[in-house]
Amino acid sequence: MRTMSKISVHDRWKFKSNRTVRSNHQFVQTAAASSSSSECPRTTTSTRNATANSSSSNSNMALERQVRMKIAGKRDLEKDKEAQYWIEEVLGEKFPAGVLYEDALRDGLILCKLINKLEPGAVAKINTSGGQFKMMENINLFQQAIKKYGVPDLDVFQTVDLYEKKDIAQVTSTIFALGRACYKHPEFQGPFLGPKPADECKRNFTEEQLNAGQTIIGLQAGQNKGATQAGQNIGAGRKIIFGK
Repeated sequence: MRTMSKISVHDRWKFKSNRTVRSNHQFVQTAAASSSSSECPRTTTSTRNATANSSSSNSNMALERQVRMKIAGKRDLEKDKEAQYWIEEVLGEKFPAGVLYEDALRDGLILCKLINKLEPGAVAKINTSGGQFKMMENINLFQQAIKKYGVPDLDVFQTVDLYEKKDIAQVTSTIFALGRACYKHPEFQGPFLGPKPADECKRNFTEEQLNAGQTIIGLQAGQNKGATQAGQNIGAGRKIIFGK
């Protein structure tokens, strides 16, 4: 009986031990499943964010392409050639051979020479060497000089339009505005660029003429100082028939 009692105690301990192991194993599986399920939303969220960022980047690139195409569509190569020919005629020298129109103007050197030809001393110091800051300084000096020469501020291109070639059409438009401003300087004998702008026609009236204008009666408003449109019939009258 003692032997059987010892065996039964041993079996009982073994059963508890196996039960504990199974319980621990189930706990580990449950924890792993819980951890896996908690990481899924993070993965999904990061994936959604990456997709959103990619979509936003693509839309920005598409918008930038549309803007570039629109700006490129504004450019008129014939006007570019006309502006280049005018600059060459004023300076008495040709653009560098094999160099594109926008590349020849990019350092601002030719533009500074141009305004100095129209207005001697407009740009006191022209940078003939140096890095990009010196080139951009030439462009800024040209812009300031042509404003003083008479080109409206709204007609002057931005520095990046030329240096970064963002809007060459606006650069050409500024050169044409400079050509129009030349007409207002009698000391400049040509050649000119573009048609001559219309002169302002200013009229001065005397006090007597202004007072005489107040006695004129106009009927456009319907009544003026006792005058009315009463009795005037224009077109067929409206007929109202009763009883039908």
